Amino acid sequence: MSLGARLKLEREKKGWSQIDVAEKIGITNAVLSNYERDYRDPDTQNLTKLADLYQVSTDYLLGRIQVPTPNQNDTFGAGWTDEEKEIATATVEAYRKKKKEIEQKGKVKGTT
Repeated sequence: MSLGARLKLEREKKGWSQIDVAEKIGITNAVLSNYERDYRDPDTQNLTKLADLYQVSTDYLLGRIQVPTPNQNDTFGAGWTDEEKEIATATVEAYRKKKKEIEQKGKVKGTT
């Protein structure tokens, strides 16, 4: 899998748009789009920002390893059991789904 494909996959896992990610790391969504389509490679500073944002290692993004190992700077949940991680992940996914539904309803109401 290419760098661009991994960047897109990790962004989609978080439920973020290209605009969301671009704003978070200080680039334009056009630049991020070029990264995700493998038209350009991020410089080391932006690669590091993306890895931190997605909470994965730069080695994973670069394809040097196949498993998205957590960034060593991220200690959140470090002592959790597998069951606790599954519960936390399910809870966050449910929250994101509900938030997206609410946002969509707000957009529909705002246009009528």
